[in-house]
Amino acid sequence: MDISVVIPLYNEEESLAELLDWIARVMKANRFSYEVLLIDDGSQDASWNTILQLSDVNPNVHGIRFRRNYGKAAALNVGFQHAEGEVVITMDADLQDSPDEIPALYRMIKEEGYDLVSGWKKNRKDPLSKTLPTKLFNTTTRLVSGIRLHDFNCGLKAYDQKVVKSVEVYGEMHRYIPVLAKRAGFTRIGEKVVHHHERKYGKTKYGLDRFFKGFLDLISISFVTRFGQRPMHLFGLLGTILFVAGFLIAANLAYGRFILMEYHMTERPLFYFGLLAMILGTQLFIAGFLGELISRNAPDRNRYHIDSTTKDLKKPNSRNQ
Repeated sequence: MDISVVIPLYNEEESLAELLDWIARVMKANRFSYEVLLIDDGSQDASWNTILQLSDVNPNVHGIRFRRNYGKAAALNVGFQHAEGEVVITMDADLQDSPDEIPALYRMIKEEGYDLVSGWKKNRKDPLSKTLPTKLFNTTTRLVSGIRLHDFNCGLKAYDQKVVKSVEVYGEMHRYIPVLAKRAGFTRIGEKVVHHHERKYGKTKYGLDRFFKGFLDLISISFVTRFGQRPMHLFGLLGTILFVAGFLIAANLAYGRFILMEYHMTERPLFYFGLLAMILGTQLFIAGFLGELISRNAPDRNRYHIDSTTKDLKKPNSRNQ
């Protein structure tokens, strides 16, 4: 199968038929073999009934329904698990992403060798209250992650199948799939300017709170990426710095008290800062040791993503790959 289109949705009954017709026209015009996975994230309208009707008309359409609303990350993760296409395309169900972009995204993966291609809504059809926080969010993510993308949260993306089978999207981490892919060793990450249409039906499902959650998630994923398997490198370093600082303060005060006989140590506020620094340093060190114990005994501690082996390369059907 050439393409799997994964579409998470929540209360989008009005747009689904039009979106599926649009996708079918694009696939037929380019002679792609394809499937469309519609992930109903606990919709409260008639979205699921619409999906059932569409799947009866088009055998390439498949639906997965959650019992309740779990979020976009959960929907994408389940969609990735079920996707069978060599290239996986994700898009939103609100008709703001254009299926006409699919052929170019497919070629960038198959012909240009990208692992992941992210859409860039350069000319966004959204209000200023949404575009300004998005620019701040994307700028911060670029600086922290080192990935040069303009629009991390664009729903329209293309992936090599190896990528979606290697990453686990959880919590609110759908915003950071490029970061997760880079962490898994997929470094050929590209970008394409895509058309962005105004919302035709319904209303946006996102509020300003998603931007605050996004920054917290960025801190989390940055920590996990850098120190997830070596927590002692962070906590041990911070603990050592604090303990040494506290020890030097205490040594200086002890010199003034017992050698120079100038004051009592407990009369100086600095004494308590030094004591606090040594206590915090010791606690951070212990936290580092506990983190190492947990990491060393984690069930996926020796899970590594293997790209290929010599046995694979010697198989007869791999000569043309």
